[in-house]
Parts: sequence; structure tokens; C-alpha cells
Amino acid sequence: MQDKLYIDGAWKAPTRGGSFDVVNPATEEVFHRAPAGTADDIDAAVKAARAAFDTGPWPRLSGKERAAYLRAIADKVIEKKDFLARLEVKDNGKPLPEAAWDMDDVAGCFSYYAGLAEELDGEEETITLGEPRFSAKAVREPLGVVGAITPWNYPLLMVAWKVAPALAAGCTMVLKPSELTPLTALELGVIADEVGLPAGVLNIVTGTGPEAGQPLTQHPLVDKLAFTGSVPTGRKVMMAGAEDIKKVSLELGGKSPFVVFADSDIEKAVEWIMFGIFWNQGQVCSATSRVLIEAPIYDAVLARLVEEAKKIRIGNGLDDGTLLGPIVSKGQYEKILAAIEKGKAEGARVATGGARPADLNTGYYLEPTVLTDMAEDNFVWKEEIFGPVVCVKPFGDEAEAVRLANDSRFGLAAAVMSKDEARCERVARAFRAGIVWINCSQPTFVEAPWGGYKQSGIGRELGHWGLSNYLETKQITRFNSEEPWGWYIKP
Repeated sequence: MQDKLYIDGAWKAPTRGGSFDVVNPATEEVFHRAPAGTADDIDAAVKAARAAFDTGPWPRLSGKERAAYLRAIADKVIEKKDFLARLEVKDNGKPLPEAAWDMDDVAGCFSYYAGLAEELDGEEETITLGEPRFSAKAVREPLGVVGAITPWNYPLLMVAWKVAPALAAGCTMVLKPSELTPLTALELGVIADEVGLPAGVLNIVTGTGPEAGQPLTQHPLVDKLAFTGSVPTGRKVMMAGAEDIKKVSLELGGKSPFVVFADSDIEKAVEWIMFGIFWNQGQVCSATSRVLIEAPIYDAVLARLVEEAKKIRIGNGLDDGTLLGPIVSKGQYEKILAAIEKGKAEGARVATGGARPADLNTGYYLEPTVLTDMAEDNFVWKEEIFGPVVCVKPFGDEAEAVRLANDSRFGLAAAVMSKDEARCERVARAFRAGIVWINCSQPTFVEAPWGGYKQSGIGRELGHWGLSNYLETKQITRFNSEEPWGWYIKP
């Protein structure tokens, strides 16, 4: 485990020598001290990235040459898969099979963007002009230096979603991962070293938001900010970017609905509802945490959901059979418990869960929680809880379901389940959300766009949309005539 920052291709101690605790949420024990970067370290990292972009080889390599590095990174992730997955479990708390799946996705992300990097070679678009004496083309070029701030729920995967397309495009980057889960991001620096990534292309500075994140968002040599996290922090990132008109992409919160119609298979509905909210302890920005069930099957679905939620095995993510690990930190754990209490105070009923498991006295554990009977203005129905807490409500008809689903300041994701394909398509189009699932919840593919409407963010990640985040479009126009343009006549 690393105890230094990765800046300009070298491991360096923080300028002020600081460090912070890394806590295992399953045991509440400090198992490492991570380096605490500050504004001076951010400045050094940004200047290294700036030099690597302005005068270094990386933006000038062909897409095929950059792709070779990306594929080498992917291979290293697979080679170290078990080590990285276990480290992420200790850092984040998620069950080991989920962490291992994440590592496969990390490698897949780097491999995918290697392919898109190759497609950039020779890419240009000829533009048809109305003036025959001129010709024009559009080319895409790397945007510049990227400041990336990533969250704690998928520590290395969310890093990959930003690093892979940025590097594929030819950008250089300063990465500030969450201080709650910094360790696998630092290991990416080890991998960068091992594959010979040119110095300054990827810089990794761990530290707190105020001490490291804020200086990164405000640094004048950064061309673009890419952030995934909460709406309040995203608002600050956007305001910082506005100071000198940085490009900004934001992937923020959600309170995503899952609409289940009465013709749905109840067992399939329950399975997808559970996956949509209990996977990764519900610490998923797109989690379908508001479930709307058509009245004729409401009681039956709720009863089966409660029955199955009680069966979920809770425990240390490294223990065989664990399906629900601890919440990532004490602070997040307390926020979730406070949200449940607030919901109850405003009239919500706890159908199951809502407390620490009786047999687990240590660790930030919470039972899978199902809440019902809340009003539309109840805190738990309106606000993102970011934990294994699902709110369930009946609806009468399709129009009411769509109204309830869209009645949110968020618009990241939504799901609909029905045997009526036409209705599914109609409701999917009616949702005001950037990601919609039909007869499922949460499957995510690197080839497809990811991002939200309304306060869930700006821009799209993944697919070719994710690559476009890190490219600028340039017009090049040529005058082809041997005759003078003619606006100025020599006397």
C-alpha cells in the first residue's frame, strides 16, 4: 500500500508531510495511513500535467500508440485483480465478488477506450462550403489538462471511467480520489509506472476536499474538471470552473424510480428491486430507491420483498457468502440512520430493517431496509439516502406512475417492468432520466452513455460520448484560389 503521492512519474511525500487514517468499515480499525496532499502538491501535479501536455510526447502520439499503453494497463489490472479487489474490500466494505467484478470492469474500460483511441487516427470531417474558393475540415484534438475528482462507492472503477477516456484522447490528468477510499487509485500509479506511462501524464494526489480537491478545481492551468459525487459538492465544482470558464462534466446524485406494473412476474420484480437497491450496500448513484408498484400486486410484491430482504447475508466483505457489506464510513452510516429516523418522524413505516443487525456489534452494518406509507413530501421519498434503503409506494394507473416517477429534482436513472412491450417503451420515453432500464435495474455497459437530467449532472460518460468529453473540435479552413480574395485593391 502506498504512502506517497504520484506526481510527474515519481512517488513523492506530501509537501507538508501530512497523512490521514484509512479505516476498514467492517472492523472500524485503522489499517493504513494515506498521504495527505495539499495545495502545494496539487500545484506541482498540475504543472507536471501541463508540461506533459504542452511539450511532452503524450498528445503527439498516435491513437494506436496510446492504445498500447491503455491495453497494458488493462492487462496489469487483470494480473493484480485479486490483490486490488481485496484491497478495495478493506477500503470500501463491499463484498469480494462485487469488488472482483469491478476489477473486470476497470480492465474492460481501459481496453474499450484503447479501441476508441485507435479510431482517432486520421479522423477528420470534410465540410461542404457554399464558397468554392475555400475548403474546410473539422478535426478533434485532446482538450488539455484534466482535473478529476472521484467518489468512494466504486473507487477504482469511477477512476477508470475518467482516466481511460482522457488518456485515450491524449489529455493529461491530475486525479484526486475520495479520501475515504484512496488506496486502489494510488495502486493505479504503480501500474502506470510498470507500463512506462510518460511522466506527468497521470498524477495522483490523495487528500481531503478542502485541502486538495478545492485547489484542483481552482487551478488556472487546468482546462477541464470531471467530477462524480454529491450535488452540493458538484455545485461548488461548477462554480469554481466558471471562474475561468473551464469545461465541466458532472455526474451527481439520484433518487431513481422503478415502476412495476401489475402484469409483471412478482418473483422477477422482487429480484430486480433488490438488486437495484441492495447491490453495493445501496451506495450507487443510480440505485432505484423509489419503487412504485401498481395497486393490484402491491401487497404481494411488498410481502415478498420484505421476506427476501430478511434473508440477505450481512457481514465482512471478505467472508464467503456475504451479500451486504458495511457502509463505507462512520459518517455515512450515521447519515443513513438519521435519514431513516427523519422519515419515520414524518410518517414512514419500517416494513423491515432500519437498524444494526443484532449479531454485529462492530462495523458500520445496517439491515436491508424497506420503508412504506410515506407521503410524497417525506424526506426519504424526496432525498437521496445512498444506502440500503428502499421506499415503496402504490400507484393507480400509468399516468400517476409517470407523474410520481418524474416528480424529483433528480433525473439520473429509472426502470419500468411490464410484459406489455409497448407500455414499457412508452413509459421509458416518458421518464425524465438519462438512463432507463426495461425489465431490469442497474446493468451498466461501457459502450452506452451514462449521465442524468436535471440536478443529476451535466454531460455523459462512457461510450464514445465519454471520449468526446476530453476532445476539442477545431475548424481548419483553406483558401485555394490563385486569384486574390479581392476586398483590398492596391492603389
